[in-house]
Amino acid sequence: MNNQQPDILPHSLSQAMQERQTTIKQLFANPVRLLAPMEGLTDPLMRQILTQIAADLGRPYDWSVSEFIRVTQHVLPAHVFYKYVPELHHDAKTASGTSIHIQLLGSEAQLMAENAAHACELGAPAIDINFGCPAKTVNSHRGGSVLLDEPEVMYDIISAVRQAVPANIPVSAKIRLGYTDTSRMDDIRGAIAASGADWLTIHARTKTQGYKPPAYWDKIQAFNSLKIPVIANGEIWNSEHAQNCMAQSGTTHLMLGRGAVTRPDLIAQVDCGLDSEMSNTPTLLWQDLIAHQIRFLQGAAKSDIVLVGRYKQWLAMLTKGYSEAKILWDSIKREKNKTAIISALQMSGR
Repeated sequence: MNNQQPDILPHSLSQAMQERQTTIKQLFANPVRLLAPMEGLTDPLMRQILTQIAADLGRPYDWSVSEFIRVTQHVLPAHVFYKYVPELHHDAKTASGTSIHIQLLGSEAQLMAENAAHACELGAPAIDINFGCPAKTVNSHRGGSVLLDEPEVMYDIISAVRQAVPANIPVSAKIRLGYTDTSRMDDIRGAIAASGADWLTIHARTKTQGYKPPAYWDKIQAFNSLKIPVIANGEIWNSEHAQNCMAQSGTTHLMLGRGAVTRPDLIAQVDCGLDSEMSNTPTLLWQDLIAHQIRFLQGAAKSDIVLVGRYKQWLAMLTKGYSEAKILWDSIKREKNKTAIISALQMSGR
């Protein structure tokens, strides 16, 4: 796994690499807060809602990562990228101005590289590579976290993508601590170090551990020897969790996932909890969240049935963060009519 650069680079390439390094320094000049890619959850509609809320609270996400785009047999046509990331039509940003990085998932290095290059042609500001998805269907097709047992393949993929995309475009990776256990952490770290990745996000559990508490934030420490930024992810539900995660992992950079869906104001709570000079934490009350939920229910979807199903998924998660959500859930969990749900939602704020 040799990623040595030639002693003499063409001026344009050298300039592009310097531009990328400058971009990375700017991105990580302060502790970053990211919205996690969550398959079937943080789709374009949910991204629009959550990034808007964060911006309105005065603490926008530094960037978000798209749901993974599965790479299998060919270079995907543009319409597939636009389906998963319609923000590409708008400078790869949400309406609130949050940048969206494109995440790819696959096991064939050259094919991943070609798709990454195509994504960049369409306007991707950065490429993220998924080595963390624990889904059985994905793993059985040699994608996601199963590749944590093949660090040499991880290296091949990251380095191929790095070489294929423009030198000014960052390439990152998202991993777990291992597949069935953590026995290959050293090998994984070595593969990342040699690959040319610009930063690394770590979900602090193995695939086998899934999403079951706790997250093992302390094990992220082992990756801090890498000469790239490390972002911690997993089981951050409130400000106290965030502080404990940073203390145990040794990194100030965080990616927020299910906690940010359950409490859309989590990003503001996290940063205000760390700032002793801030006496009032910006809080999103249920009454304020109602308008966003209605906007979600009025969003684009294949059908109202799909949209209602997606909304109920979100509402079920909101019950962990809002008592009002539990009351609403009990009243509409069998309701299928979108108009009736919106009426019940409006009444819940009175």
